[in-house]
Amino acid sequence: MGKITFYEDRGFQGRCYECSSDYPNLQAYFSRCNSIRVDSGCWMIYEHPNYSGHQYYLRRGEYPDYQQWMGLNDTIRSCCLIPQTDSHRMRLYEREEHKGLMSELTDDCPRIHDRFQLNEIHSFNVLEGCWVLYEMPNYRGRQFLLRPGEYRRYLDWGAVNAKAGSLRRVMDLY
Repeated sequence: MGKITFYEDRGFQGRCYECSSDYPNLQAYFSRCNSIRVDSGCWMIYEHPNYSGHQYYLRRGEYPDYQQWMGLNDTIRSCCLIPQTDSHRMRLYEREEHKGLMSELTDDCPRIHDRFQLNEIHSFNVLEGCWVLYEMPNYRGRQFLLRPGEYRRYLDWGAVNAKAGSLRRVMDLY
């Protein structure tokens, strides 16, 4: 069970809309989003309807303006509650189609290159749990939600290139 509240203005002011499940199109409920309060669960919010465009991972907490969630602007058009699991496991591959060197990961990784000595990651196989992939080390840059399944090339997770800097398990820490 999750609960997220979107506010049109900064500082949790203005018109608001509360969600407790996935919404593919939030346009009818608010015109802009400048602050968010996550009361429970972990969420991915999206810049465009139908879970597309830039994605932002939010855990329980308060985000008084869009820069707090690394947003590029005040546009949020869809959201999804990320399912929680106790175990996380994935395989990272140096090349597309799960080829080349393979490494396995079961915990957060702030610097993929330093840990695995791989210049680029071109494919993943998420065996357990949900993960957030960040383009840059230390959980910075564009974000991508990786659910259990195969990602044979970077286009499969929605990226325009194979930049993979860090990975974080989706966990509700409360």
